[in-house]
Amino acid sequence: MKSLLQPDGRWLAPWDQAAAWPRPGAVATVTSPPGQPARNVGFGFSLPAGGHPLAEPALSDALKQRAEEIAAAFELIEPVLRRLAPRQFDDDFPEQAHRELADSLGVDIPAAELESSWSSPLNLGRIHARCVLGTFRNLVEREFDRNLALVEEGESTEVLIRRFGFHAVDITACADGRLGGVVDFILRVPPAVVVWHDSYAGAMFDVEDALHRWEAVELRRWREGWPNDASEPTRYLKIGLYHFSSVDPRHQGCAAFGSDQVRAATALLARLQELEGAVESTQCCAASVATLLVGVDTDTDAIRVHVPDAAGKTDVDRFVSSATLYEQTASLEREAAKEFIRQAVADCAGVDAADAGTEGMRWLCGYLLKNNIGQVDAVRGWNGGRYADYGHAETLIVAGDAIDDVQLRNLVFQAQMGTLEVGAVDLDVGIGVLARTNAPYGLAVPVLVHVAYDERIPGARAGAQARARRLAAAIETRYAGAAGPAGLVTQGVVRARGRSRLEVLEAEDDGPPSSLPPGARPKEAQR
Repeated sequence: MKSLLQPDGRWLAPWDQAAAWPRPGAVATVTSPPGQPARNVGFGFSLPAGGHPLAEPALSDALKQRAEEIAAAFELIEPVLRRLAPRQFDDDFPEQAHRELADSLGVDIPAAELESSWSSPLNLGRIHARCVLGTFRNLVEREFDRNLALVEEGESTEVLIRRFGFHAVDITACADGRLGGVVDFILRVPPAVVVWHDSYAGAMFDVEDALHRWEAVELRRWREGWPNDASEPTRYLKIGLYHFSSVDPRHQGCAAFGSDQVRAATALLARLQELEGAVESTQCCAASVATLLVGVDTDTDAIRVHVPDAAGKTDVDRFVSSATLYEQTASLEREAAKEFIRQAVADCAGVDAADAGTEGMRWLCGYLLKNNIGQVDAVRGWNGGRYADYGHAETLIVAGDAIDDVQLRNLVFQAQMGTLEVGAVDLDVGIGVLARTNAPYGLAVPVLVHVAYDERIPGARAGAQARARRLAAAIETRYAGAAGPAGLVTQGVVRARGRSRLEVLEAEDDGPPSSLPPGARPKEAQR
């Protein structure tokens, strides 16, 4: 059976520095301060984890504990199924197995689906997929505290972001599961200031959808004064995140762009510019949206922030690297390290550090870089600086509307789509990844089809249910032979926005779900 953790159960791996662009022209934007030589901590391990002045040990420990809890929940599945497998021909096995799955995993698989005979043994690969989907649902409904980074140096992050000149943050990342912790772990931005987080292959978001989200936020500012009054001179910020690999840049980068990080960055920058143009051309009164391009090294979690210049222009060859900053600031005091970052950002933008016109965006860039240095330091402690699973190791696919609640690197491949025709390119990648990793173990590919709805709108729940069923049926038809010998296991769920509970959709010809024993956790779907 496939295991989520490494075979030896450890989180440690050798560490390596983030690689530079694989072509000339990249700009090194950070230099040592006058009279202060940089401290080389990249390969010599002279600085212990948590010893960096910008490390946040308490936050990192809390994130690590949550990550281990999530990973441990999935690690329970294989031992339980191994215990059950030799007993599957016992007379009372279906009832015993149903009870044990409920008690051990909180997963409700009806006893009738656990019946087997000597000539037709259980398909444990499909049972495993059912357990994965049920475990994920339980974790979503657990409601993890995701506001661990809500206070920044004694100041509310919402207040801080507004001081930078922004009232809302919209984040789009690649669907790749290695970016599964981008909000909580990599950027360490509390969800309280993130109005939207979605995922697409190559981060190629739909411009019209993004425009409508901007319009919705701006309308609420005018009508309700939320998140702040429309009279305040703040802007909506759209952040696009591409990714690359420092360990194997030619093979483990973004699959949507053939692992070519320059193509990935260039395409995403063009998409951000299209959104800027759409806002300006469809709205009046000099309406605008701020955009920011960020790259993520999925092997180390280090980021590259492509700081806009004084004219607001972004260049894929001009960025500040948190991996470099980590070394450059290692020997400084905390406030001096923060000031060093601000200067590095100003140098990248080509402006003076006192330039008022670019101050808000520069301070926002510095905030993200400072946060990420805490993550770089944490990865150093958790994994020796570089993740051992530098390739794909996702456990399930979420199709339809993204699920942001369970943040963990390499857990979920997010294939966001309204219809399969629109999202097939993304899902092709996800199915291919899971088929390659699961097929050698005889495991089915688990696909959770999730559709969110606004419960204030009459008929929205029924519409969401119908959409989820259509999407699940289309996925089963298209990928029936593409997921390996064990095939697909799909499960449709709908959820009211802002709620944690996932409502499992039964197949239309199924009866009511079976009851769990007293004290058992939420129900698993019947399919």
